[in-house]
Amino acid sequence: MLESRRSRPPRAEAAVPDRPTPDHPLALELLVHGVAGAAPGELLGDPRTVRVTGDSTAAVFRRTEDADAEAHPERYAGRPVPEAYCWSRLTSGNGARALWLLLLPFMVANLAHWARPATPPADPAPRAVRTYGVLVRILALSLTVLLIAAACEVALDLFAWQCAGSRTCTGSRSRLGFLAPGGGWWAQPGRRLALGALVPAALTGLLWFLSNRTWSAYESQPPPAGSADPDAASDTAPALGRPGFWYGRRIVARLRAAHTAAGLLTVAVAVAVPTARYDRRAGAPALEALGWTIQALLAAGAVTVAWVVCRRGRSEVRADHRLDRAAATLLPGAALALLAAVLLHACWSRPGWASTGRLPGDFAFGLLMLGQGCCVLALAAVARSLHRRAPDPSAALHGLGGPAVAMLGCALGGVMSGGVAQRVADWLDGGATPGMAGTPLPGPPVLLSWQAAVLPPMLLVLALLAVCFAVRGARSRARLAAAVAAEYPGEAPDGARSRRIAGARTAAALTDSAPWFVAAVSGITLVLGAGALAGAWLSGQVPGEAARGTQPLLEGAARAAQDAGSWLIGLGIAVFVTWGRRAYRDPSARRTIGILWDVGTFWPRAAHPFAPPCYAERAVPDLTWRMAGWTGRTGGRLVISGHSQGSVLAAAAVWQLPPPARRRVALLTYGSPLGRLYGRWFPAYFGPGPLAALHQEVDCWRNLWRATDPIGGPALPGAGQDVDRGPLADPIAYGRSSRHPLPAPILGHSDYQADPAFAAERDALLARLDAAARGDVPPQRAPVSKERAGPAGPGGPPGTAG
Repeated sequence: MLESRRSRPPRAEAAVPDRPTPDHPLALELLVHGVAGAAPGELLGDPRTVRVTGDSTAAVFRRTEDADAEAHPERYAGRPVPEAYCWSRLTSGNGARALWLLLLPFMVANLAHWARPATPPADPAPRAVRTYGVLVRILALSLTVLLIAAACEVALDLFAWQCAGSRTCTGSRSRLGFLAPGGGWWAQPGRRLALGALVPAALTGLLWFLSNRTWSAYESQPPPAGSADPDAASDTAPALGRPGFWYGRRIVARLRAAHTAAGLLTVAVAVAVPTARYDRRAGAPALEALGWTIQALLAAGAVTVAWVVCRRGRSEVRADHRLDRAAATLLPGAALALLAAVLLHACWSRPGWASTGRLPGDFAFGLLMLGQGCCVLALAAVARSLHRRAPDPSAALHGLGGPAVAMLGCALGGVMSGGVAQRVADWLDGGATPGMAGTPLPGPPVLLSWQAAVLPPMLLVLALLAVCFAVRGARSRARLAAAVAAEYPGEAPDGARSRRIAGARTAAALTDSAPWFVAAVSGITLVLGAGALAGAWLSGQVPGEAARGTQPLLEGAARAAQDAGSWLIGLGIAVFVTWGRRAYRDPSARRTIGILWDVGTFWPRAAHPFAPPCYAERAVPDLTWRMAGWTGRTGGRLVISGHSQGSVLAAAAVWQLPPPARRRVALLTYGSPLGRLYGRWFPAYFGPGPLAALHQEVDCWRNLWRATDPIGGPALPGAGQDVDRGPLADPIAYGRSSRHPLPAPILGHSDYQADPAFAAERDALLARLDAAARGDVPPQRAPVSKERAGPAGPGGPPGTAG
């Protein structure tokens, strides 16, 4: 995070004076790229670049000829010194990051925390905000339990219990012969379960290790001292301006300990339940008493984990350097010790024990699914209540964006975990269908087969929705094409050209329909998931068996849905693994995956500690340090220029600046999702209120956007022309002319610097900063009226985000 002296070139280190001469005030343009990143030479328009500050992960670059610009400000009269902040390696730097694909459900659940509705400053509703945060954290915890339970299903139930207990299964797999009945010390079911438990326990340890390593690199880096004004960090101030917003060290450490303990306790329960059940049936008093003691300790551990998860949210008013060491160290250690005791108890000799049927406890998947559905419904009720306090027409799904995202996270977790179990069961069964009559093994829990069976109808409904959107888009394209030529006076109409331009605008407008598509997916998932749960519990059989003997059409449809769903899940997992493997080896494919993380991992890990790390906890302090340090040393003017996701980082960094530095900084955003995407999906943090507050606090802010851009849009429509300029003409020219002899391209989301408006707005911002410094104009804009700006900030009690 801090500027690295070892990585900085000596020339740049020595070239920075204390302050340029007052006759030649220096101006700096700090470029911040968007998703997928760009090389420094590409950003600066010169292949010869030098690293000014930073390391191999994220750094600031300049052209070689500009490295000593502070020593010669007279060379840059009338133009700024360009430099680029490159942060793409934070999300796509090495092959190991391709493994983050496995953490996708955790990332989506973490996004649900930040998608809560805004609340008015007069009624921040602290209890509702806290309830929302608690519900999201409980959902996130259930996803961890679901993942470990799926690993237990594969390792303990399918392998150690079913396959190892069947001579038919072990006979074709010689490596499992030592687990077969009569095969030796490991042949007893309890000992096989203890051996299989090492797999999910190791998975839990791997998740802890990855989270701890990224926690040390991201959350444990303190923010710059005095970067933001602590006095402004109140319940009415935008949350992103609070000093502790980008410092999640304490909450991530607590949640990591709780989720690690939950994973270990899940493994312990999977072993302890069947062991205790056999001891009760066998009439072994000593072992039975020990089993009851262990189960009581497991219940106490589960209550403790739930208490740690629910007790405390994020603290943002101050950078909280404390750690809850009792929870962070004792809780995982106690869970590990309890797991070891369970495994020792299971290894006790029980000669009469034989494994038949499915492993007891498969109802846990149904309880998890039911609990997740209830949590999502409760979350929707709380979100709707918060939205009614401060209705925001631009908020996604009328305030229900967070619950919809949470439902998607649960669906992804269920498909990925259940899909792995289905594929392993198919492999162990050979050519048979798991759960059907005559199969050599009982297969995975019935619920997983029902989940697979609802996948084909869900995809069919989504395909129909996609067709509806396509038809609607075609009609919109035809309407737009008729009016495109009129926007270019003096040009002869060209039908093909007009259709291409209209098609680009129509495709870009589909982004505005994304919330309803997400709502459809979430709603269908909730309804079909409830049907799958009811079918599994009422019938106790897989769909193909439950429909046997009914109408031939119904029986055939149930069997086809079960088989097709199983194969679709298998295909999806194969594509998923192939994509991750390719990304591990191919930097270009890894860069594509990095785009997904650029958007999904902007937010701190407030709900799930095993989610991919938040790169903004490194990037935002980097930018804050650079802007505050450079303006403080030189007294110069600075315009931070952010494209796409870079504009979100730029705005977040400007929020963190102290007022003296902020008065010397202008903000130029283009192709920005601040209002169009972030304002809709995260209204408490980027809604009209927080962005209006940013407009008041920043001396100068301009935003450029195009109608052909699927990502960028107006940042603050309520501010009139004070902030937004657009839509810019795209393409620049309709047809050929002496000025444009070749067809002008449709740029969409890219190459905003090619538009003349970019240089004009940048120069106007620098001129305004210069005039403000000389006292010719007021340093601040006039306050935006409350009617026009909307709510002044996110709700919630001081220093907490739920």
